[in-house]
Amino acid sequence: MIRLENATYLVHDLDDAIAFFTDALGFTLRQDQTFEGGWRRVVVGPGTGGDTAGTGLVLALATSDDARARVGRQAGDEVAFFLQTDDFTTQHARMLAHGVRFREEPRHEAYGTVAIFEDLYGTAWDLIEPPSA
Repeated sequence: MIRLENATYLVHDLDDAIAFFTDALGFTLRQDQTFEGGWRRVVVGPGTGGDTAGTGLVLALATSDDARARVGRQAGDEVAFFLQTDDFTTQHARMLAHGVRFREEPRHEAYGTVAIFEDLYGTAWDLIEPPSA
């Protein structure tokens, strides 16, 4: 067995990113630990409570000029992440209530209900609910 545990996600501010992912998207804060020397490891991911199943995002503070320039452009102009839900309507409403900017109205495709939204840095994500089986 092999699986992708986590992926690094560049941010300008750890606390702002934690708030966005936990409040607007409903992610769980899986780890927020400061180590000797002041290095802080923050991991967020979908799930509730102590659920750590699935891939998480390691929020990494962009500290160099090069890294700061990449925040919000980690996938260029493409959709970077695909957030799957089993209740599009509820998740969409939650995100709108938290000020998430959607680039389009929800649309129905053969692969499900989908809408592109932006995270706090302008990175494009898909919110998608696959069709019922």
